[in-house]
Amino acid sequence: MSQREWGVVEDVQKHSVHTLVFRSLKRTHDMFVADNSKSVAIDEEGHKLKMSVKLRTEYGPVLHMPTLKETREKVQLAIGDSYEHYTSNQGLDSEYMITGTHPYPSGPGLALTADTQIQRMPSESAAQSLALALPPSQSRLDAQRTAASVGDIYRHAGIPERSQPPGLSMASMESGGTKNSALAKKAPTMPKPQWHPPWKLYRVISGHLGWVRSIAVEPGNQWFVTGSADRTIKIWDLASGKLKLSLTGHISTVRGVIVSNRSPYLFSCGEDKQVKCWDLEYNKVIRHYHGHLSAVYGLDLHPTIDVLVTCSRDSTARIWDIRTKAGVHTLVGHTNAVATVRCQAAEPQIITGSHDTTIRLWDMVAGKTRVTLTNHKKSVRAVVLHPRQYTFASGSPDNIKQWKFPDGNFIQNLSGHNAIINTLAVNSDGVLVSGADNGTMHLWDWRTGYNFQRIHAAVQPGSLDSESGIFACTFDQSESRLITAEADKTIKVYREDDTATEETHPVNWKPEIMKRKRF
Repeated sequence: MSQREWGVVEDVQKHSVHTLVFRSLKRTHDMFVADNSKSVAIDEEGHKLKMSVKLRTEYGPVLHMPTLKETREKVQLAIGDSYEHYTSNQGLDSEYMITGTHPYPSGPGLALTADTQIQRMPSESAAQSLALALPPSQSRLDAQRTAASVGDIYRHAGIPERSQPPGLSMASMESGGTKNSALAKKAPTMPKPQWHPPWKLYRVISGHLGWVRSIAVEPGNQWFVTGSADRTIKIWDLASGKLKLSLTGHISTVRGVIVSNRSPYLFSCGEDKQVKCWDLEYNKVIRHYHGHLSAVYGLDLHPTIDVLVTCSRDSTARIWDIRTKAGVHTLVGHTNAVATVRCQAAEPQIITGSHDTTIRLWDMVAGKTRVTLTNHKKSVRAVVLHPRQYTFASGSPDNIKQWKFPDGNFIQNLSGHNAIINTLAVNSDGVLVSGADNGTMHLWDWRTGYNFQRIHAAVQPGSLDSESGIFACTFDQSESRLITAEADKTIKVYREDDTATEETHPVNWKPEIMKRKRF
């Protein structure tokens, strides 16, 4: 750059940014002050045309949607030709431009009822966002009919009803009644959890010489049975906690026990690849079920059919005829050890959880997988079925997940138990218990997933702190006692605290916005 050009640059007067901004503001004000000082007359015809075009442009696609048969004629009279009727109607004094039951524009359709009206001159804000509410005169039956018409609209639009917004569910309509709050566009909040009394330890039972790996309560609720790493099966009196009987026969850790409610039989399985049937009238083994190629990790009985299902480290689950000892099916599909198996009477009848991170729902008749759930990221060591609802839960170090039968639809995550979850148990009151490798036990409200209590019982004297671990837990038949099998060679029994009330142990719950469900 030449010296002359440098001179030109130096001649320009320098101003601060503050001065330049305000100078620009003043120039802008001077330019438009004349327009602002004049009052512009409103053109009535132009304003009407503008609003009619706005109505037709923004809401035209939904004005033809189907309505109930009994209200169709009335609605057609009310709507007519949308914009012509809009400009010609002088006598309507509705509070809203359109009153209905669907929070448009968040949904693709609008359900028009007999009370649907169109305002003559809506404000611009009303034209931008419709305020909708159920008419006070409408009964609950009408609300149900309106909801049905919303489903018709979804089907008419070719959209599955499953994708309807939450505000349209019958639960929200029933809970909200005729209030606008039921249809307000608010983020969904977690419902308030049910209060459950805390559980406390009241008995510790010693007697095993190794880790207690499995536990089961007999149908009469008089005694319970445990299997241990000391290769024995012990039967305990439930009321007193005293040892009644010891059964020997396994040559390795007993990983699963279950008592039949259809016959006087006890079934056990272990890491010695054996599955045994014990006759409790003679206290001896009467059947062996041969076929697994590696350690058998769990077993369950079908509630209505005389079949036994076992799962193994050989990546299979096997179905056995109890009486003939014959293998009915070998359930193949998992790619790693199958850690847990559960049976139920309804379809699908068998549920397995595996170290390959998947859960499989099986068709027992065909012996094939019906659904494979791949949402977990780590091994699934525990599965539990709800005693009343058609749902189940699965436990993994990443999350406890709840599912809906029969297709395994995801319900919600129960997050916070960050450990290897070995066992799950649930009772009819909706108390879900998860027990982990580090000795911690979390208690959850089934419906909301609220963690209302955390327990870490001390190990028995003489044991190392590292021997704190829960391998199995179950409720007794009355669901008033919770029994756990632990790594310090003890069995611990818990019961509800009778002295606790909602005042002494309040629910520490705040209506926070629900997090997005992570699969």
